[in-house]
Amino acid sequence: MSEIDIAVSEPAGAAGARADAAVSPRMNLFGLDRAGLRAEFERRGEKPFRADQIMHWIYRRGVDDFAAMTNIGKDLRARLSEHFEIRLPELVAEQLSKDGTRKWVLRLPQGQAIETVYIPEDDRGTLCISSQVGCAMDCTFCSTAQQGFSRNMNTAEIIAQVWFAAKTLGCNFQTDRKISNVVFMGMGEPLANYNAVLPAINILLDESGFGLSKRRVTVSTSGLVPFMDRLRGDVDTALAVSLHAPNDALRSQIVPINRKYPISELLAACRRYTDGKDRKAHIIYEYVMLDGVNDQPEHARELARLLGGMPAKVNLIPFNPFPNTEFRRSPEPRIRAFAEILRSKRVLTMIRKTRGDDIDAACGQLVGRVESRQKQRLRDIPIKVA
Repeated sequence: MSEIDIAVSEPAGAAGARADAAVSPRMNLFGLDRAGLRAEFERRGEKPFRADQIMHWIYRRGVDDFAAMTNIGKDLRARLSEHFEIRLPELVAEQLSKDGTRKWVLRLPQGQAIETVYIPEDDRGTLCISSQVGCAMDCTFCSTAQQGFSRNMNTAEIIAQVWFAAKTLGCNFQTDRKISNVVFMGMGEPLANYNAVLPAINILLDESGFGLSKRRVTVSTSGLVPFMDRLRGDVDTALAVSLHAPNDALRSQIVPINRKYPISELLAACRRYTDGKDRKAHIIYEYVMLDGVNDQPEHARELARLLGGMPAKVNLIPFNPFPNTEFRRSPEPRIRAFAEILRSKRVLTMIRKTRGDDIDAACGQLVGRVESRQKQRLRDIPIKVA
């Protein structure tokens, strides 16, 4: 594989539903947002409003059996069963952390395994979902990136993670908010799989889908600038940027995509993303604290100058180790001192509490089973933007 296409030509909804047609001839309805489902029903001669009813049954009632959709005629239910399915991934393993974090290893229809993590807190429940099998971004401090890249997940596989988690946690789909936040921070670079991720976001936000607030769905990116601009035009959702360094020289070493889209271009895209939005809109800048690499006082002061005057929140993330890594976690006093420098410069700063590291479920530790088809790293791969 010599090239990664991060935009596909087939319509997103159809691609998401048909990508694993070799596994099953029936279309998985998790792969269609409202527009895609209506178009598919109309194509088959069904009334488009039936699509809204189906969505409500799946996402608001938690029903995956067409026979139980009682306000739909028997003939239509029979046709639905013939042509469609509501299929979940297979549970391979579940781990429970001492802090309450839960990690599920899920097998996809084509055989690969990905990981999904649920993080309960007093005031929220956050689900961290994957969007690719592996990752080609090659961020040097991330275990997922070191596994290589296998393929993009389709929309059905992305959304099925959320439905599976809600069902497993015993959620009442209409009233229970055990899952109050969904973050695209699992395996993969979400914006490198844009045409599958966008309809997944639509389903998460749709009132007949999961009905989440736009501020409770966060897309994390290492900095694919053209797709940040597309995201702003297509949907209103929170954005997190994996920054991790305050200058190009250092960032290019640890986040190789910076060689294609340097910090000046990245921050310009961040300004465009928040321009014209409400005053509460801000970008979350993720910054992994690496001992002796990016954690010195001069780095903090440089970061403060970089983000000064921007609607920004910095999340300082203690590095989570993985086998054979060269990096170490910054000492806690140094992380606190770094945060204080930023706060003294009026940069909103949080130190993220490490969750789930005892089950390898913390930030940067997800690996699944990638079976990489591509051993090249990002620095050797041209990215084509369609």
